[in-house]
Amino acid sequence: MIILDGKKTSEDIKQEISEEVKLIVAKGLRPPRLAAVIVGNDGASLTYVGSKVKACNRVGFDSTLIRLPNKTTQNQLLEKVEQLNNDSAIDGYIVQLPLPEHIDSQTILMAINPAKDVDGFHPSNFGKMALNLPTFISATPHGIMELLKRYKVPTEGKQTIVIGRSDIVGKPISILMGLKTNPGNSTVTLAHSRTSNINSLTLSSDIIISALGVPNFLKADMVKENAVVIDVGITRLKDSSEKGYKIVGDVDYENVSKKCSFITPVPGGVGPMTIAMLLKNCLLAYNNK
Repeated sequence: MIILDGKKTSEDIKQEISEEVKLIVAKGLRPPRLAAVIVGNDGASLTYVGSKVKACNRVGFDSTLIRLPNKTTQNQLLEKVEQLNNDSAIDGYIVQLPLPEHIDSQTILMAINPAKDVDGFHPSNFGKMALNLPTFISATPHGIMELLKRYKVPTEGKQTIVIGRSDIVGKPISILMGLKTNPGNSTVTLAHSRTSNINSLTLSSDIIISALGVPNFLKADMVKENAVVIDVGITRLKDSSEKGYKIVGDVDYENVSKKCSFITPVPGGVGPMTIAMLLKNCLLAYNNK
C-alpha cells in the first residue's frame, strides 16, 4: 500500500512555483498577485484563506486579503468583484465560499472575469475543462489529478466511481477522469445520494473517489483488493483534544487502507494539494497576461 502524500507533493509544487517566481523577479518583473475576498467571520473560511495567504508568501507571490462584513449586500460584493476584474495589478482572485445566505453565490461567481477565475468555477472555465481545452481547473479536482500523475497511478481502462456530485469536486473530477488524458481514460460512474446500489458499484471499481463529507462512509467491505482510494471528505468531529476537534475523512482509513494499492490520508492528502493548485492557477493567469 502506497500513501499518496499530498503534504509532501504540495511542497514540491510550491518549490517549483517559487523557482519560477524567482526567475520572473530576476528579469525585473513584478511577481504574481492573488487576491482573496471573504465575507463574514466563518471560522473555517478564515483559516482556509489564511492558509492561502501564507502559501502566497511561501512562493513569492504578492497577496491581497479583502475582508468584508457579514452585512455586505449582494450589490456591494458585485461592486468589489468589478473592481478586481478591472485591477490590472491583480492576476487572479477568489471569492471564498460559503457566502452569507442573503447573497446568491452563483450570481457572484458569474460576475468574476473568467481570465482571473483561479478557482475555475465560472461556467466558461468549466466548459473548457470538459472539452479538454487549456483553462483553470478547479483546485481540488486539479490536485487529485496531479497526485495521480506524480505517483504514476494507473488509470487508463480502469473503472472509476466518484461519490458525490458537487459542482466543486464531484462533477469536475468525474469529467476529468473520463477525458482522453493521462491520468484519465477511465470509465466513470457518478454516484450520489439517490444511488441505490452503491456497495456493488464500489466493489466493482478500481478507483474510488469519495467527496461526500460523511465521516467514515466508505468501509472495508465496500472496497475490493488493490483498489485506489481518494478521500476528499473533510469533517470536523468534536473530541477531547486541545483543539476540541479532529479532522475525519469519508473513508474508514484504518481498515480500508489494508486493502488498497494507493490511498490518500485525511488530513495530509487532497487538502494540501488544493492550495498548491490554486497557486498554480494564479501563476497561469499571470503568464496568460
